[in-house]
Amino acid sequence: MWPWYNLASMTLRIALEDVVPIIRRVAEEQVLTRFQRLAQHEIREKSPGNLVTVADTEAELALTSGLMNLLPGSLVVGEEAVAVDPAVLDQLAGDEPVWIIDPVDGTMNFARAIPRFALIVALAESGEVRAGWIHDPIRNATVMAQAGGGAWRLDSTGKYPLQRAAMPSLRDARGVVGGRFGDRGRVHDILERGGRVGPLHRVTCAGLEYVDLVEGRVDFAAFSRILPWDHAAGVLIHREAGGTSGFVEDRAPDPVAYSVRRQAGLLLHAPTGSGWSQLREALIEG
Repeated sequence: MWPWYNLASMTLRIALEDVVPIIRRVAEEQVLTRFQRLAQHEIREKSPGNLVTVADTEAELALTSGLMNLLPGSLVVGEEAVAVDPAVLDQLAGDEPVWIIDPVDGTMNFARAIPRFALIVALAESGEVRAGWIHDPIRNATVMAQAGGGAWRLDSTGKYPLQRAAMPSLRDARGVVGGRFGDRGRVHDILERGGRVGPLHRVTCAGLEYVDLVEGRVDFAAFSRILPWDHAAGVLIHREAGGTSGFVEDRAPDPVAYSVRRQAGLLLHAPTGSGWSQLREALIEG
């Protein structure tokens, strides 16, 4: 364990591992206890095609309490709180430390009893992500990172550093993609009809797509739905594992292009800068 965050106004110091028990406890008590056991009245639409369950709301409440107690004076922006009151997002505009929470990422899978969902937590300050955690409750494994301190996997066998592998040839590169690239159409369709990349999968759970990315099960990822609770932790973890990220519209990868305050653009991730540029070209020309 090592101290990584120090509020100037207080002596409180936190280690990455201090947050893991909070996330895992919430996963066990509020999420896994309800997996494959949801009653119909515990699932509803908060907007057309966008589900929320009792596990989402209860997990967010429990995470909010635990994280604010861990870091007094911090704020919280949770997906479900924003759904009720969009003004909660305004807390990202300040300089205070803000926890960003997705209590059950992949709610559609969770509600359908498909074991592909995650809990995501990030800590941001002045729009920049300082630390992030993605927890896979089914495997009881957490990937996490601190800004400037590397990326790690923590599971029952120990703690291991994460490092992106080299980019394969573009034709062999495996990807996970979601959404549209402006008026050009769906990202999946653009890359598929171009025939310049390998197998493609569609995004079903952003948190676990990032885990697959940093652990090498896919080579690249592209997202057009840019919500802070989906990406804040994953972007940092990917960067700290040595990956390259950037918005396709910005023409070149930029390690500081992502901000929790930015919610538009096609966010592209690859192992290397050259791989990122090749993928961008395939999207532009596809």
